[in-house]
Amino acid sequence: MGLSHFLAGIYISFWIPIAVLTAALAIKLPSIVKLWKDPLLRAVGGLLVVACAVFVSAAPPTIAWANRFTGVPNIAAPLLYSLVTAFSGACLLMITTWRNGITGRAATRRATRWVVAVYAGVIVALWVLFAFADAPAERIRDLDTYYARTPFMRELIVLYLLAHTVACLITSKLVWNWIRTDGLDVWLRGGLKFLGVGYTVNLVYDAAKLCAVGARWSGHDLDPLSTDLAPPVASLSAVLIAVGFILPHAGQFLQRRARTRLALWRLRPLYRLMRTAAGGRVPVRLRATPELRLMRRETFIRDALLHLARFLDEDLRHTAYDAAVGLGFEAGRARALAHAVTVQDAVETGRRTRRDDVTAPLVDPDTENLLAEIEAVSRALRHPADLRAVRAVAAVPAARVPAR
Repeated sequence: MGLSHFLAGIYISFWIPIAVLTAALAIKLPSIVKLWKDPLLRAVGGLLVVACAVFVSAAPPTIAWANRFTGVPNIAAPLLYSLVTAFSGACLLMITTWRNGITGRAATRRATRWVVAVYAGVIVALWVLFAFADAPAERIRDLDTYYARTPFMRELIVLYLLAHTVACLITSKLVWNWIRTDGLDVWLRGGLKFLGVGYTVNLVYDAAKLCAVGARWSGHDLDPLSTDLAPPVASLSAVLIAVGFILPHAGQFLQRRARTRLALWRLRPLYRLMRTAAGGRVPVRLRATPELRLMRRETFIRDALLHLARFLDEDLRHTAYDAAVGLGFEAGRARALAHAVTVQDAVETGRRTRRDDVTAPLVDPDTENLLAEIEAVSRALRHPADLRAVRAVAAVPAARVPAR
């Protein structure tokens, strides 16, 4: 009574893992559709679909509906166990494809054929055993223990549990070995850790089921392990596995998006300065992605700088660089400050030229370094005090500029 009461309090709704697995599938689906020929994406998509089907089929209302719809008592059992077996095979296919993709496709094809053949055979055997079994009493929650000693049903139950256990053992071992590999992306390593824990937790599910069934064989009653502990453990495992699939994709996406937005923010001062010089702006597209906005902003800035090229004073740049170095700035920072001072001067020169209607002499300055360092130049524009200090020192006659 105490064990049963304790385990009954451990409850995770079947719909929670379904929701998480569906979210993982939704995140992966665009990539799966776009890159359908990629065997890894197909394996991941298949695993997530089968995992969702497992939890939908394992929900008590679904089990009761399947039995009533077919009119066959407990037909939901081989259906559910077939899906669990298919999930076990999909786990092996996924990790084999993912891992062997690094070394070659030949090993992946061989492993795929082996896994498909073995687990398809197990599914066929499950249905054959159910056809020979005598299981007239419908059991929604405790079929494994209720029929643990019934001929053919006994073999059916043990077969699906062993197939699932073997798949989780192999998958867990491969995942944990992979985690120790050097050079993994932080998001991939994190996702693999969630997968490793998820498949390890799956082994707890198998152990609980096998202990409960074994207890029935020896005349003991450990049914709460199967009916109360195993379901929430399976749900927790599914959530961890789903997070393991989501984390690398979502983490890398969010990291790229954060870097893109940071780059947009860093380029803003130079972009605003170029808008005053060019008299225009990047066209606003409400549906434009941050990556596209960044590309257009970079293009706008470079085009505007090329338009200002004839007003760039190379002598001023060299003098400003020497001044910045003399003020104690390191070389990279000094170079960015010198470019920023030169660009500001070019903008002012362009304004005076337009205002006075005087054609400036055409020059051909070296803009390659400037165009390659627009982000550093833009960051320098965020520090007007540093720019004023460099301008002040650069305006001093050469004999009074501090030596480098």
